[in-house]
Amino acid sequence: MTDSTREHYVSLDHQDPLRELRAHFALPDGVIYLDGNSLGARPRAAAARAAAVVQEEWGTGLIRSWNTAGWFELPRRLGNRLAPLIGAGTDEVVVTDTTSINLFKVLAAALRVQAARDPRRKVIVSEASNFPTDLYIAQGLADLLQQGYTVRLVDAPTEIDAAVREDTAVLMLTHVNYKTGEMLDMASYSELAHARGALAVWDLAHSAGAVPVALNAAGADYAVGCTYKYLNGGPGSPAFLWVAPALRDAFWQPLSGWWGHAAPFAMEPQYRPQNGIARYLCGTQPITSLAMVECGLDVFAHTDMQALRAKSLQLTDAFIALVEARCGHHPLALVTPREHARRGSQVSFTHPQGYAVMQALIERGVIGDYREPGIIRFGFTPLYTSFAEVWDAVEVLRDVLDSGSHEAARFQTRGAVT
Repeated sequence: MTDSTREHYVSLDHQDPLRELRAHFALPDGVIYLDGNSLGARPRAAAARAAAVVQEEWGTGLIRSWNTAGWFELPRRLGNRLAPLIGAGTDEVVVTDTTSINLFKVLAAALRVQAARDPRRKVIVSEASNFPTDLYIAQGLADLLQQGYTVRLVDAPTEIDAAVREDTAVLMLTHVNYKTGEMLDMASYSELAHARGALAVWDLAHSAGAVPVALNAAGADYAVGCTYKYLNGGPGSPAFLWVAPALRDAFWQPLSGWWGHAAPFAMEPQYRPQNGIARYLCGTQPITSLAMVECGLDVFAHTDMQALRAKSLQLTDAFIALVEARCGHHPLALVTPREHARRGSQVSFTHPQGYAVMQALIERGVIGDYREPGIIRFGFTPLYTSFAEVWDAVEVLRDVLDSGSHEAARFQTRGAVT
């Protein structure tokens, strides 16, 4: 993958069995988009779908569309379309709310299960490098519950084994780390949790739609994730939630809104949860945003996760090799695992002036992003990223570093979003 001509990478695109999928996305000219791990590109169908919801379903159908346009069933119908991508079964997933809210729901449910089994288990174990909202939600829930609930953080996956003890209620992990792109072995860590009497909660935000996930086969207990990254649902599109069938009806989740009620339009004063995954719904759904999620899921019907994974590994292998071959004389350090089994679909490097380097790249049309401390991230979405773009992106990176253009003053000022 270190061939020194652009023509080689163009030839890989000609041989790529997924090359036609790029046509499903509206990508601007002059841009190499390597930030699908933060916000996926817009499916071409999304604009028309949003317009149809607004103009026809809302504008003409009005409130009748809750029935006539299938609005009411949308969270569960989308969940069933998403389920095969994450190794879940029919009626095991709902698309709803945000990742943070869904994590609060499943984490609270898991702690209730554990309190009934063994009230001495009051520790949530996680990584310090987990996505911050996951840690904040866990900390907030522990503070809300009081009664000795705490969060125990480890600095590396190698420390998880020792941290999961007889007091552990939940092992809460992200499948693919948002900074480094390291992928954890879901089956092994779920098994570890169970062997110690804990439950396993997984965040799939950086893996759903990017790498094969097998929730049921891996023995996971709960999972959450977003739809606006590799699933291309749109900025802030609703997240998803999965619960293992054996645990689904054990307790209702604490955000017991009317959409999770067994008979929402009976308007009863007392809460009765629905059976099944629908009890994890809460309030009225954002229909326009939900509808656009389906446009992203439609594209996955043209391929499968194994084919996407194969291309993802080719793209990331090529990028790592080219950066090290062509930019190796600069202070870049790879933080993403080289081993395929431990790598998601992104590549991250550190650089002493990482933020400025990324801003210079963005100005040149190569869009990735930056995360502290000093990490420049490049996400590879096999649905639309080409091999020629890998070559071109590295060439721009090489030129930015060789010329020192990132040292310009305009690249030193940070925006609200990095």
